[in-house]
Amino acid sequence: MKQPGNSEIVRQFTVGRDDAGVRLDRWFKRHLPQVGFAIVSRWARTGQIRIDGKRADVDTRLEVGQVLRVPPGGEAKPGIGGPRPRKPLTEEQIALADSMVLTQDRAAIVLNKPPGLATQGGSGTFEHVDGLLDAFAQGANRPRLVHRLDKDTSGVLLIARTAGSAAFFSKRFSGRTAKKIYWALVVGVPSIDDGMIELPLAKQPGTGGEKMHVDEEAGQSARTRYRVLDRAGNRAAWVELHPMTGRTHQLRVHMAAIGHPIVGDGKYGGQEAFLSGSISRKMHLHARRLIIEHPDGTPLDVTAPLPEHFATSLEQLGFNEGDGAELAPSAPEFTKDDVKRAAKQHSKQYRKERRGERRKRGDGPPERKSVAGGVKRPAAAKVGAAKRPATAKSGGPNGSASKTSAPKTGIPKTGAPRTGAPRASGPKTSAPRTAGRSAPSRPAGPKGKR
Repeated sequence: MKQPGNSEIVRQFTVGRDDAGVRLDRWFKRHLPQVGFAIVSRWARTGQIRIDGKRADVDTRLEVGQVLRVPPGGEAKPGIGGPRPRKPLTEEQIALADSMVLTQDRAAIVLNKPPGLATQGGSGTFEHVDGLLDAFAQGANRPRLVHRLDKDTSGVLLIARTAGSAAFFSKRFSGRTAKKIYWALVVGVPSIDDGMIELPLAKQPGTGGEKMHVDEEAGQSARTRYRVLDRAGNRAAWVELHPMTGRTHQLRVHMAAIGHPIVGDGKYGGQEAFLSGSISRKMHLHARRLIIEHPDGTPLDVTAPLPEHFATSLEQLGFNEGDGAELAPSAPEFTKDDVKRAAKQHSKQYRKERRGERRKRGDGPPERKSVAGGVKRPAAAKVGAAKRPATAKSGGPNGSASKTSAPKTGIPKTGAPRTGAPRASGPKTSAPRTAGRSAPSRPAGPKGKR
Protein backbone atom coordinates (compact mmCIF):
# COMPACT_ATOMS: atom_id res chain seq x y z
CA MET A 1 0.00 0.00 0.00
CA LYS A 2 1.21 3.50 -0.79
CA GLN A 3 2.24 5.26 2.41
CA PRO A 4 0.53 8.52 3.43
CA GLY A 5 2.33 11.65 2.39
CA ASN A 6 1.76 15.32 3.16
CA SER A 7 -1.63 15.79 4.80
CA GLU A 8 -2.08 19.13 2.99
CA ILE A 9 -2.58 17.44 -0.38
CA VAL A 10 -4.97 14.83 -1.70
CA ARG A 11 -3.69 11.33 -0.88
CA GLN A 12 -4.23 8.11 -2.78
CA PHE A 13 -3.88 4.56 -1.46
CA THR A 14 -4.09 1.21 -3.21
CA VAL A 15 -6.01 -1.43 -1.26
CA GLY A 16 -3.75 -4.38 -0.42
CA ARG A 17 -4.57 -8.03 0.10
CA ASP A 18 -4.71 -7.71 3.89
CA ASP A 19 -7.48 -5.12 3.61
CA ALA A 20 -9.75 -7.09 1.28
CA GLY A 21 -13.32 -7.08 2.61
CA VAL A 22 -12.62 -4.45 5.28
CA ARG A 23 -15.13 -1.64 5.83
CA LEU A 24 -14.00 1.84 4.87
CA ASP A 25 -14.21 3.18 8.45
CA ARG A 26 -12.15 0.19 9.69
CA TRP A 27 -9.55 0.92 7.02
CA PHE A 28 -9.11 4.43 8.40
CA LYS A 29 -8.77 3.05 11.93
CA ARG A 30 -6.00 0.74 10.73
CA HIS A 31 -4.00 3.08 8.54
CA LEU A 32 -5.00 6.63 9.52
CA PRO A 33 -6.03 6.33 13.19
CA GLN A 34 -5.54 10.06 13.69
CA VAL A 35 -8.58 10.68 11.47
CA GLY A 36 -11.64 10.32 13.68
CA PHE A 37 -14.87 8.56 12.72
CA ALA A 38 -16.78 11.85 12.63
CA ILE A 39 -14.41 13.26 10.05
CA VAL A 40 -14.55 10.09 7.94
CA SER A 41 -18.36 10.22 8.03
CA ARG A 42 -18.39 13.86 6.94
CA TRP A 43 -15.97 13.18 4.10
CA ALA A 44 -18.07 10.27 2.88
CA ARG A 45 -21.31 12.24 3.18
CA THR A 46 -19.93 15.17 1.19
CA GLY A 47 -18.33 12.94 -1.46
CA GLN A 48 -14.72 13.82 -0.62
CA ILE A 49 -13.74 10.15 -0.24
CA ARG A 50 -13.65 8.30 -3.54
CA ILE A 51 -13.05 4.65 -4.42
CA ASP A 52 -11.96 4.28 -8.07
CA GLY A 53 -13.43 7.72 -8.67
CA LYS A 54 -16.85 6.88 -7.18
CA ARG A 55 -18.43 8.09 -3.97
CA ALA A 56 -18.31 5.70 -1.02
CA ASP A 57 -20.07 5.26 2.31
CA VAL A 58 -18.39 4.44 5.62
CA ASP A 59 -19.71 0.85 5.45
CA THR A 60 -18.42 0.19 1.91
CA ARG A 61 -16.34 -2.99 1.69
CA LEU A 62 -12.96 -2.58 0.02
CA GLU A 63 -11.52 -4.87 -2.66
CA VAL A 64 -7.93 -5.63 -3.58
CA GLY A 65 -6.48 -3.17 -6.12
CA GLN A 66 -9.03 -0.40 -5.59
CA VAL A 67 -7.65 3.14 -5.38
CA LEU A 68 -8.82 5.12 -2.37
CA ARG A 69 -8.80 8.92 -2.56
CA VAL A 70 -8.44 10.69 0.80
CA PRO A 71 -8.83 14.49 1.06
CA PRO A 72 -6.25 16.63 2.88
CA GLY A 73 -6.51 17.31 6.59
CA GLY A 74 -7.94 15.27 9.43
CA GLU A 75 -4.71 14.94 11.39
CA ALA A 76 -4.82 15.45 15.15
CA LYS A 77 -2.92 18.35 16.66
CA PRO A 78 0.48 17.50 18.14
CA GLY A 79 0.06 16.05 21.61
CA ILE A 80 -3.74 15.72 21.27
CA GLY A 81 -5.21 12.38 20.29
CA GLY A 82 -3.56 9.90 17.95
CA PRO A 83 -1.10 7.23 18.97
CA ARG A 84 1.46 8.10 21.61
CA PRO A 85 5.05 8.27 20.42
CA ARG A 86 6.99 5.15 21.42
CA LYS A 87 10.35 5.21 23.09
CA PRO A 88 13.04 3.82 20.78
CA LEU A 89 14.27 0.35 21.70
CA THR A 90 17.76 -0.16 23.05
CA GLU A 91 20.26 -2.48 21.44
CA GLU A 92 19.70 -4.99 24.26
CA GLN A 93 15.94 -4.99 23.68
CA ILE A 94 16.37 -5.48 19.94
CA ALA A 95 18.75 -8.37 20.61
CA LEU A 96 16.24 -9.95 23.02
CA ALA A 97 13.46 -9.67 20.45
CA ASP A 98 15.61 -11.27 17.74
CA SER A 99 16.69 -14.11 20.05
CA MET A 100 13.07 -15.19 20.59
CA VAL A 101 12.20 -15.66 16.90
CA LEU A 102 11.44 -19.23 15.84
CA THR A 103 10.18 -18.44 12.34
CA GLN A 104 8.73 -15.49 10.45
CA ASP A 105 7.23 -14.61 7.08
CA ARG A 106 5.12 -11.87 5.53
CA ALA A 107 2.07 -12.71 7.70
CA ALA A 108 3.41 -14.00 11.04
CA ILE A 109 6.26 -13.95 13.51
CA VAL A 110 6.45 -16.91 15.90
CA LEU A 111 8.35 -16.35 19.13
CA ASN A 112 9.57 -18.62 21.91
CA LYS A 113 8.62 -16.48 24.91
CA PRO A 114 10.91 -17.01 27.90
CA PRO A 115 9.42 -17.45 31.40
CA GLY A 116 9.23 -14.26 33.45
CA LEU A 117 8.52 -11.98 30.47
CA ALA A 118 4.97 -10.63 30.34
CA THR A 119 3.04 -10.66 27.07
CA GLN A 120 1.50 -7.21 27.62
CA GLY A 121 2.12 -4.30 29.91
CA GLY A 122 0.17 -3.55 33.05
CA SER A 123 0.44 -1.97 36.46
CA GLY A 124 4.15 -1.99 37.33
CA THR A 125 5.02 -4.02 34.19
CA PHE A 126 7.31 -2.16 31.82
CA GLU A 127 9.20 -4.99 30.09
CA HIS A 128 6.92 -7.09 27.90
CA VAL A 129 6.63 -8.68 24.46
CA ASP A 130 4.25 -6.04 23.13
CA GLY A 131 6.82 -3.36 23.88
CA LEU A 132 9.45 -5.22 21.86
CA LEU A 133 7.41 -5.53 18.66
CA ASP A 134 8.84 -2.29 17.25
CA ALA A 135 11.93 -4.37 16.50
CA PHE A 136 9.90 -6.12 13.78
CA ALA A 137 8.04 -3.06 12.42
CA GLN A 138 8.16 -2.50 8.68
CA GLY A 139 7.26 1.06 7.83
CA ALA A 140 3.80 1.90 9.17
CA ASN A 141 2.94 -1.77 9.77
CA ARG A 142 3.63 -2.62 13.39
CA PRO A 143 3.13 -6.29 14.36
CA ARG A 144 0.37 -7.04 16.86
CA LEU A 145 -0.53 -9.73 19.38
CA VAL A 146 -3.32 -12.21 18.60
CA HIS A 147 -3.19 -14.32 21.79
CA ARG A 148 -1.38 -14.34 25.12
CA LEU A 149 0.67 -16.47 27.48
CA ASP A 150 0.94 -15.97 31.23
CA LYS A 151 4.05 -14.19 32.43
CA ASP A 152 5.57 -17.35 33.93
CA THR A 153 4.51 -19.60 31.03
CA SER A 154 7.06 -20.12 28.27
CA GLY A 155 6.72 -21.28 24.68
CA VAL A 156 5.11 -20.56 21.32
CA LEU A 157 3.62 -17.08 20.94
CA LEU A 158 2.16 -16.05 17.57
CA ILE A 159 2.52 -12.43 16.40
CA ALA A 160 0.67 -11.10 13.33
CA ARG A 161 2.62 -8.81 11.01
CA THR A 162 -0.37 -6.93 9.58
CA ALA A 163 -3.91 -6.03 10.53
CA GLY A 164 -5.26 -8.44 7.93
CA SER A 165 -3.26 -11.41 9.20
CA ALA A 166 -4.20 -10.48 12.78
CA ALA A 167 -7.90 -10.74 11.89
CA PHE A 168 -7.26 -14.05 10.12
CA PHE A 169 -5.41 -15.65 13.04
CA SER A 170 -7.83 -14.26 15.63
CA LYS A 171 -10.72 -16.06 13.90
CA ARG A 172 -8.79 -19.35 14.09
CA PHE A 173 -8.18 -18.93 17.80
CA SER A 174 -11.76 -17.88 18.61
CA GLY A 175 -13.14 -20.68 16.41
CA ARG A 176 -11.06 -23.30 18.29
CA THR A 177 -9.46 -24.58 15.09
CA ALA A 178 -5.96 -23.68 16.28
CA LYS A 179 -4.31 -26.63 18.08
CA LYS A 180 -2.26 -25.75 21.14
CA ILE A 181 -0.16 -28.39 22.88
CA TYR A 182 1.38 -27.69 26.28
CA TRP A 183 3.86 -29.64 28.38
CA ALA A 184 3.76 -29.49 32.16
CA LEU A 185 5.20 -31.15 35.22
CA VAL A 186 2.55 -31.76 37.89
CA VAL A 187 2.70 -32.86 41.49
CA GLY A 188 1.64 -36.49 41.92
CA VAL A 189 0.22 -38.72 39.20
CA PRO A 190 -3.37 -38.50 37.87
CA SER A 191 -5.32 -41.74 38.34
CA ILE A 192 -6.47 -41.59 34.70
CA ASP A 193 -3.70 -41.51 32.10
CA ASP A 194 -5.79 -39.90 29.35
CA GLY A 195 -8.74 -37.82 30.50
CA MET A 196 -10.90 -34.74 30.00
CA ILE A 197 -11.42 -32.04 32.63
CA GLU A 198 -14.70 -30.14 32.27
CA LEU A 199 -15.02 -27.54 35.03
CA PRO A 200 -16.54 -24.06 34.47
CA LEU A 201 -14.31 -21.16 35.52
CA ALA A 202 -15.00 -17.65 36.78
CA LYS A 203 -13.05 -14.80 38.32
CA GLN A 204 -12.56 -15.29 42.04
CA PRO A 205 -14.26 -12.51 44.03
CA GLY A 206 -11.97 -10.26 46.02
CA THR A 207 -8.93 -10.78 43.79
CA GLY A 208 -9.57 -8.00 41.30
CA GLY A 209 -9.82 -10.52 38.47
CA GLU A 210 -6.24 -11.67 39.01
CA LYS A 211 -7.27 -15.17 40.06
CA MET A 212 -9.75 -17.70 38.70
CA HIS A 213 -11.67 -20.51 40.42
CA VAL A 214 -14.09 -23.30 39.62
CA ASP A 215 -17.69 -22.03 39.68
CA GLU A 216 -20.35 -24.60 38.79
CA GLU A 217 -23.19 -22.05 38.80
CA ALA A 218 -21.90 -18.86 37.17
CA GLY A 219 -18.65 -20.01 35.55
CA GLN A 220 -17.95 -20.17 31.83
CA SER A 221 -17.52 -23.56 30.21
CA ALA A 222 -13.90 -24.76 30.19
CA ARG A 223 -12.53 -28.06 28.86
CA THR A 224 -9.00 -29.42 29.03
CA ARG A 225 -7.76 -32.73 27.72
CA TYR A 226 -4.63 -34.15 29.32
CA ARG A 227 -2.42 -37.17 28.84
CA VAL A 228 0.31 -38.57 31.09
CA LEU A 229 3.56 -38.93 29.14
CA ASP A 230 5.67 -40.36 31.96
CA ARG A 231 5.79 -40.58 35.73
CA ALA A 232 8.43 -40.40 38.45
CA GLY A 233 6.98 -42.91 40.90
CA ASN A 234 4.16 -41.16 42.76
CA ARG A 235 6.13 -37.96 43.16
CA ALA A 236 5.48 -36.19 39.86
CA ALA A 237 4.18 -36.70 36.33
CA TRP A 238 5.01 -35.25 32.94
CA VAL A 239 1.74 -34.43 31.15
CA GLU A 240 0.62 -33.15 27.77
CA LEU A 241 -2.24 -30.62 27.92
CA HIS A 242 -4.70 -29.63 25.19
CA PRO A 243 -6.92 -26.63 26.06
CA MET A 244 -10.22 -27.04 24.18
CA THR A 245 -11.33 -23.58 25.37
CA GLY A 246 -9.31 -20.46 26.12
CA ARG A 247 -10.17 -19.29 29.63
CA THR A 248 -7.74 -17.29 31.73
CA HIS A 249 -5.34 -19.56 33.68
CA GLN A 250 -7.42 -22.54 32.51
CA LEU A 251 -4.67 -25.19 32.57
CA ARG A 252 -3.37 -24.07 35.95
CA VAL A 253 -6.80 -24.02 37.61
CA HIS A 254 -7.91 -27.34 36.10
CA MET A 255 -4.81 -29.26 37.17
CA ALA A 256 -4.98 -27.82 40.68
CA ALA A 257 -8.71 -28.66 40.85
CA ILE A 258 -8.06 -32.38 40.26
CA GLY A 259 -5.36 -32.41 42.94
CA HIS A 260 -2.27 -32.21 40.72
CA PRO A 261 -1.07 -28.59 40.56
CA ILE A 262 1.61 -27.60 38.09
CA VAL A 263 5.07 -27.64 39.67
CA GLY A 264 6.06 -24.11 40.68
CA ASP A 265 2.49 -22.70 40.49
CA GLY A 266 2.16 -21.38 44.02
CA LYS A 267 -0.76 -19.17 43.03
CA TYR A 268 -3.11 -22.12 42.57
CA GLY A 269 -1.23 -24.97 44.21
CA GLY A 270 0.13 -23.28 47.33
CA GLN A 271 3.14 -24.85 49.02
CA GLU A 272 2.16 -28.27 47.66
CA ALA A 273 3.14 -27.07 44.16
CA PHE A 274 6.85 -27.08 45.00
CA LEU A 275 8.89 -30.27 44.94
CA SER A 276 11.67 -30.81 47.44
CA GLY A 277 15.28 -31.23 46.41
CA SER A 278 16.92 -29.47 43.49
CA ILE A 279 13.80 -29.11 41.30
CA SER A 280 13.42 -25.47 40.21
CA ARG A 281 10.74 -23.38 41.90
CA LYS A 282 9.85 -21.74 38.57
CA MET A 283 6.56 -22.74 36.95
CA HIS A 284 6.85 -25.78 34.69
CA LEU A 285 4.27 -24.93 32.01
CA HIS A 286 5.43 -24.63 28.41
CA ALA A 287 3.49 -23.94 25.21
CA ARG A 288 5.25 -26.69 23.27
CA ARG A 289 3.53 -26.64 19.89
CA LEU A 290 1.08 -24.58 17.82
CA ILE A 291 -0.70 -25.77 14.68
CA ILE A 292 -2.79 -23.12 12.93
CA GLU A 293 -3.92 -22.34 9.40
CA HIS A 294 -1.80 -19.77 7.57
CA PRO A 295 -3.36 -17.06 5.35
CA ASP A 296 -1.72 -18.66 2.30
CA GLY A 297 -3.71 -21.86 2.96
CA THR A 298 -0.92 -24.04 4.35
CA PRO A 299 -0.76 -25.12 8.01
CA LEU A 300 1.69 -23.31 10.27
CA ASP A 301 3.22 -25.92 12.61
CA VAL A 302 5.83 -24.64 15.10
CA THR A 303 7.50 -26.34 18.08
CA ALA A 304 9.34 -24.40 20.80
CA PRO A 305 12.33 -25.85 22.67
CA LEU A 306 12.08 -26.08 26.45
CA PRO A 307 13.53 -23.39 28.72
CA GLU A 308 16.60 -24.35 30.70
CA HIS A 309 14.89 -24.91 34.07
CA PHE A 310 12.20 -27.17 32.52
CA ALA A 311 14.72 -29.29 30.61
CA THR A 312 16.88 -29.66 33.75
CA SER A 313 13.89 -30.77 35.83
CA LEU A 314 12.94 -33.40 33.23
CA GLU A 315 16.46 -34.81 33.40
CA GLN A 316 16.55 -34.82 37.20
CA LEU A 317 13.24 -36.71 37.38
CA GLY A 318 14.47 -39.29 34.89
CA PHE A 319 12.32 -38.24 31.94
CA ASN A 320 13.54 -38.36 28.34
CA GLU A 321 12.46 -35.35 26.28
CA GLY A 322 12.56 -37.49 23.14
CA ASP A 323 9.70 -39.64 24.45
CA GLY A 324 7.39 -36.66 24.40
CA ALA A 325 8.44 -35.75 20.88
CA GLU A 326 7.45 -39.22 19.67
CA LEU A 327 4.02 -39.03 21.30
CA ALA A 328 3.13 -35.54 20.07
CA PRO A 329 1.83 -36.57 16.58
CA SER A 330 -0.78 -38.85 18.19
CA ALA A 331 -2.29 -36.00 20.17
CA PRO A 332 -6.09 -35.93 20.15
CA GLU A 333 -7.50 -33.99 17.22
CA PHE A 334 -9.98 -31.12 17.43
CA THR A 335 -13.04 -32.59 15.73
CA LYS A 336 -16.06 -30.79 14.34
CA ASP A 337 -18.04 -32.06 17.32
CA ASP A 338 -15.60 -30.27 19.66
CA VAL A 339 -16.09 -27.02 17.77
CA LYS A 340 -19.89 -27.39 17.77
CA ARG A 341 -19.89 -28.20 21.48
CA ALA A 342 -17.83 -25.12 22.25
CA ALA A 343 -20.15 -22.91 20.15
CA LYS A 344 -23.22 -24.38 21.88
CA GLN A 345 -21.75 -23.73 25.31
CA HIS A 346 -20.89 -20.17 24.31
CA SER A 347 -24.44 -19.52 23.07
CA LYS A 348 -25.92 -21.01 26.23
CA GLN A 349 -23.75 -18.83 28.43
CA TYR A 350 -24.58 -15.74 26.35
CA ARG A 351 -28.34 -16.33 26.69
CA LYS A 352 -27.93 -16.90 30.41
CA GLU A 353 -26.11 -13.59 30.81
CA ARG A 354 -28.70 -11.75 28.72
CA ARG A 355 -31.54 -13.10 30.86
CA GLY A 356 -29.75 -11.79 33.89
CA GLU A 357 -29.44 -8.34 32.33
CA ARG A 358 -33.17 -8.21 31.56
CA ARG A 359 -34.09 -9.12 35.12
CA LYS A 360 -31.93 -6.31 36.46
CA ARG A 361 -33.82 -3.63 34.54
CA GLY A 362 -36.80 -3.68 36.88
CA ASP A 363 -37.66 -4.64 40.40
CA GLY A 364 -39.07 -7.96 39.26
CA PRO A 365 -40.45 -9.88 36.32
CA PRO A 366 -43.09 -8.10 34.21
CA GLU A 367 -46.71 -8.82 35.04
CA ARG A 368 -49.81 -9.30 32.91
CA LYS A 369 -53.49 -9.88 33.44
CA SER A 370 -55.03 -13.28 32.98
CA VAL A 371 -57.95 -13.46 30.57
CA ALA A 372 -60.42 -15.03 32.95
CA GLY A 373 -60.07 -13.37 36.30
CA GLY A 374 -58.10 -10.18 35.77
CA VAL A 375 -55.50 -11.26 38.34
CA LYS A 376 -51.96 -10.12 37.64
CA ARG A 377 -49.47 -12.94 37.18
CA PRO A 378 -45.77 -12.87 36.31
CA ALA A 379 -45.30 -13.09 32.56
CA ALA A 380 -42.89 -16.00 32.87
CA ALA A 381 -45.20 -18.09 35.02
CA LYS A 382 -47.44 -20.71 33.51
CA VAL A 383 -51.15 -19.97 33.76
CA GLY A 384 -52.79 -22.38 36.18
CA ALA A 385 -49.52 -23.42 37.79
CA ALA A 386 -50.36 -21.82 41.14
CA LYS A 387 -52.47 -23.84 43.59
CA ARG A 388 -55.84 -22.48 44.75
CA PRO A 389 -56.48 -22.36 48.51
CA ALA A 390 -58.80 -25.15 49.68
CA THR A 391 -60.71 -22.77 51.99
CA ALA A 392 -61.91 -20.75 49.02
CA LYS A 393 -63.69 -23.62 47.23
CA SER A 394 -67.42 -24.30 47.24
CA GLY A 395 -69.19 -27.05 45.40
CA GLY A 396 -71.06 -26.00 42.29
CA PRO A 397 -73.98 -27.81 40.69
CA ASN A 398 -71.85 -29.09 37.80
CA GLY A 399 -68.84 -30.04 39.83
CA SER A 400 -67.02 -26.70 39.32
CA ALA A 401 -65.71 -24.64 42.18
CA SER A 402 -66.33 -20.91 42.52
CA LYS A 403 -64.11 -18.80 44.78
CA THR A 404 -65.93 -16.95 47.58
CA SER A 405 -65.15 -15.97 51.12
CA ALA A 406 -67.82 -18.35 52.48
CA PRO A 407 -66.88 -21.68 54.14
CA LYS A 408 -67.29 -25.04 52.43
CA THR A 409 -70.87 -26.24 52.00
CA GLY A 410 -70.03 -29.88 52.56
CA ILE A 411 -71.36 -30.96 49.17
CA PRO A 412 -69.12 -33.72 47.89
CA LYS A 413 -67.18 -33.30 44.65
CA THR A 414 -68.20 -35.28 41.62
CA GLY A 415 -66.24 -36.61 38.70
CA ALA A 416 -68.37 -34.74 36.14
CA PRO A 417 -66.43 -32.62 33.65
CA ARG A 418 -66.32 -28.89 34.09
CA THR A 419 -68.47 -26.85 31.77
CA GLY A 420 -69.21 -23.26 30.98
CA ALA A 421 -66.84 -20.32 30.77
CA PRO A 422 -63.29 -20.59 32.10
CA ARG A 423 -63.12 -20.30 35.86
CA ALA A 424 -61.79 -17.02 37.21
CA SER A 425 -58.41 -17.31 38.87
CA GLY A 426 -59.31 -14.88 41.65
CA PRO A 427 -61.60 -11.95 42.60
CA LYS A 428 -60.82 -8.47 41.36
CA THR A 429 -61.69 -7.00 44.77
CA SER A 430 -62.06 -8.27 48.31
CA ALA A 431 -65.86 -8.39 48.02
CA PRO A 432 -67.50 -11.79 47.31
CA ARG A 433 -68.78 -12.49 43.84
CA THR A 434 -72.38 -11.78 42.86
CA ALA A 435 -75.04 -14.44 42.84
CA GLY A 436 -75.37 -14.14 39.10
CA ARG A 437 -71.81 -15.33 38.51
CA SER A 438 -71.89 -18.26 40.93
CA ALA A 439 -75.37 -19.38 39.67
CA PRO A 440 -76.85 -20.41 43.07
CA SER A 441 -80.38 -20.72 41.63
CA ARG A 442 -79.55 -24.09 40.08
CA PRO A 443 -80.51 -27.14 42.15
CA ALA A 444 -77.69 -28.51 44.25
CA GLY A 445 -76.31 -31.93 43.60
CA PRO A 446 -74.61 -33.65 40.72
CA LYS A 447 -76.01 -33.49 37.23
CA GLY A 448 -76.43 -36.44 35.00
CA LYS A 449 -73.91 -37.30 32.40
CA ARG A 450 -74.23 -35.38 29.21
